[in-house]
Amino acid sequence: MNHLARTAGLDWKALAAELDDYGCARIPALLEPAECRVLSALYDDIARFRSTIDMARYRFGSGQYRYFDYPLPDPVRELREAFYPHLLPIARDWAAKLRRPAPWPDDLETWLARCHAEGQPRPTPILLRYQAGDWNALHRDLYGDLVFPLQVVFGLDEPGVDHTGGEFLLVEQRPRAQSRGTVTTLGQGDALIFTTRDRPVRSARGWSASPVRHGVSAVRTGVRHTLGLVFHDAA
Repeated sequence: MNHLARTAGLDWKALAAELDDYGCARIPALLEPAECRVLSALYDDIARFRSTIDMARYRFGSGQYRYFDYPLPDPVRELREAFYPHLLPIARDWAAKLRRPAPWPDDLETWLARCHAEGQPRPTPILLRYQAGDWNALHRDLYGDLVFPLQVVFGLDEPGVDHTGGEFLLVEQRPRAQSRGTVTTLGQGDALIFTTRDRPVRSARGWSASPVRHGVSAVRTGVRHTLGLVFHDAA
């Protein structure tokens, strides 16, 4: 089954409800182990990437990640194209609740062309490698004025076998309340859809924007790879 059919077959009503409740939604075993190994092996093919980031240098945490260059590897491109039309109705619903513009067109190609025309031409799909002691500080992947409100991360290694630790962290600042944290262990092949910047939550006045940041807890042993898909490009 190809990525388009596999993604179309998901229960998107249930995923949208989970995103509304928690700001993230896990899809178990969307990718097969062999697909995960192919993706993680790309990390050492330097020609595939436009830049490598040392997180400690920029005080982003500890570890390393690489941004893919265009043209994207086929599996990365296909996954990005497969997810966009299913995330789009959720993005538009959130924008309506927050009384914000919803500038995202029906197809990803047109949206990315707009990003490029407005000074955001650099690809944002990312491959991350964490080793023992590495972690990722809480952050948001904005990259410019044009932002898509949802993104997806894929676990490429098997927790408890390839690594321990390295849980995905989501921290939400709810209106007039204490922050709420959500922790997700990504199994090999699991996908996690999550909030890029903020999301609507009910308040006394209807809907309020709840800011969200994400990160990764310390990897205790082994090596952890993840693939991240952001649906807007970078300035």
